[in-house]
Amino acid sequence: MLISDFDGVIVDGMEEYWWSARRAAAQLLPSGVPLPQAAPEAFRQLRPQVHHGWEMPLLAAVIAGYGQPLAAFHVDYAAALAASLQQLAWSEPQLTEALDTVRQQAIATDRQAWLALHRPYPWMLKALQRLDAEGVPWGVLTTKSAGFTADLLSSHRLHPQVIYGREDGPKPEVLQRLLAQAPASGPWRFLEDRRLTLEAVRALPALDAVHCLLATWGYLRPGDAQNLPAGIKLLDPEVVTQPLAQWPAAAIVQAN
Repeated sequence: MLISDFDGVIVDGMEEYWWSARRAAAQLLPSGVPLPQAAPEAFRQLRPQVHHGWEMPLLAAVIAGYGQPLAAFHVDYAAALAASLQQLAWSEPQLTEALDTVRQQAIATDRQAWLALHRPYPWMLKALQRLDAEGVPWGVLTTKSAGFTADLLSSHRLHPQVIYGREDGPKPEVLQRLLAQAPASGPWRFLEDRRLTLEAVRALPALDAVHCLLATWGYLRPGDAQNLPAGIKLLDPEVVTQPLAQWPAAAIVQAN
């Protein structure tokens, strides 16, 4: 079974991230604060650091000149994020709600335009359509809302067996529940573009049998593809076009 991340693995959502983030930030910032229409380079550079959706409106505010200086995020992203959150007197739930509201309104008023902001990677689209046609089970594990993810997948005629969103908890915990509830007859593969997430999976002995794959086309930070620890292997687009059984083996121990 294949379990795949969504953002940066199945689709390139950079344009949507900025589109929604700038609108969510505008709801919380003073009226008239200028924010560029197109995703600025500063946002593109910091996107690989983002772990939760609420961080993106905060980054939009930082780009507008609020919170910590942009340079601070390149030195210590987590510390600059926390300091900016405190400085602006915002909260994670508040930012999450603002981002979700923007997306819900976009879907309600112009669903097709919102969907068009997400561009599926052609090799992943073909691979997942092939799995559907062959009856091979696959699922999605994302920090995006499961509802938004389902809408996007449906628009591309993709039909995963399961979709787990941010509502379901941290990815390593979800994978543990999946393995406990529905052990597969063959190997499990987890495809992700965030190295830190894969390292968190590798730190859990209960997930030793999961093959962890790092997507080379995703939102990688500089150096993420280098000196990978045992149990994590790179996956290139040309390999994705091959049958799932030919993808790299990257488990610590093989599944029984």
